[in-house]
Amino acid sequence: MQHYRPELYQARGSVGYLLKRAHLLMLDQLEAVVATSDITITHWIVMMHLRDGLAINASDLCSQLRHDSGALTRLIDQLEARGLVHRERSREDRRAVQLRLTAAGLSTLASLLPKVVDKLNFTLRDFTRAEATELNRLLTKLITSLEAASSQPGAAA
Repeated sequence: MQHYRPELYQARGSVGYLLKRAHLLMLDQLEAVVATSDITITHWIVMMHLRDGLAINASDLCSQLRHDSGALTRLIDQLEARGLVHRERSREDRRAVQLRLTAAGLSTLASLLPKVVDKLNFTLRDFTRAEATELNRLLTKLITSLEAASSQPGAAA
């Protein structure tokens, strides 16, 4: 099934544009919330990735957040200087450095989480519970489809 046609295609109507626009607007909203704790939204995202096990090292974070390694190293340095993140050698591979949240990092996240959740709930205020659940289901389906496509070399363009 073709959802787009070249002769009618406009960026503003594409799923990629709409997702990116929603993402940026949400980041703007959340930036103001986390700034009360003297961290940025990027710090928050990195710390949440570490907390939730979505990433364990700088390489994972670079890949998932599409940050270059230099910028991410500076960001991790900032978090470490503030006592929010700790670097430690992997027990399995001494060459690898893993990132861990400190007690202060966990405390920072815990103190901000109610405010972030309130802002996210406010963001979804025009959605019914069923609509919000369906939005999550559809986004998860899209992500699953994109992940499957990216793992298939030579997939149709």
